[in-house]
Amino acid sequence: MELQKGAQAVDRAARLLVRIVESGVPQHFTILQRESGLPKSTTSRLLSALERSGLVQRDRDGAFRPGPVLARYASHAGSADLIATARPFLERLGERTGETVNLAVVSGGAVDQIAQVDSRYLLGAMNWVGLRVPLHCSALGKAFLAYGTADLPRGALERRTPQTITDRRALRAQLAEIRRIGYAVAWEELEPGLIAVAAPVQGWDGAVVAALSVSGPTVRLSRDVVAEIGALLAAEAAVLSSLLSGNTSGNRRAGNGGVQV
Repeated sequence: MELQKGAQAVDRAARLLVRIVESGVPQHFTILQRESGLPKSTTSRLLSALERSGLVQRDRDGAFRPGPVLARYASHAGSADLIATARPFLERLGERTGETVNLAVVSGGAVDQIAQVDSRYLLGAMNWVGLRVPLHCSALGKAFLAYGTADLPRGALERRTPQTITDRRALRAQLAEIRRIGYAVAWEELEPGLIAVAAPVQGWDGAVVAALSVSGPTVRLSRDVVAEIGALLAAEAAVLSSLLSGNTSGNRRAGNGGVQV
């Protein structure tokens, strides 16, 4: 009898998860409860279990969408296709800027850089592929944080340089600004002398599944140059998002999701 009840709970939770994943847009509790036909208490209990497991997460309006576990799986399972689709964008950004260009996903609470186009300069040239960097002090990481794809770890944030932002209130304000302008910047926050700019890339459901970045040394990347690169990255990321989602209009922008810091 207990086994039967357990199987029934798993089946109900699975149906809720499938409904959230296949809907393509965040689903509010009332809709999920009504369409599933389950009691409110049962629906709430099952959604809470899915949320604790990272299979679903809530956006700022409280609606449910696929969680970080599914996002990480989709990123890794489709990394070869993602890299192949993104490669022309990386190369075009490299030609336009002359700086190092990276494609990254979130993995295990950090940024995992999976493809790169090298800088044409010797100064600042480095292979970042395979290197994992923190979320809070990298432009790529802040792009993921701003749109709710990743969460910060509990406890004190590591200070990598004197410029690293470790105050959560200040970081929260910066994440709001990233959502407003469409790109993130890390000013010597990961390494002294290194500036990076990053823009989010959306998947089919509107969630941010990857990010593009351009990085280089302070001697070449002034604030005016960074603003130009940010606008360029946001535009290229929007077109790449359209390809990944099957929407060829090229006018998509990152959604309004955010994360509490």
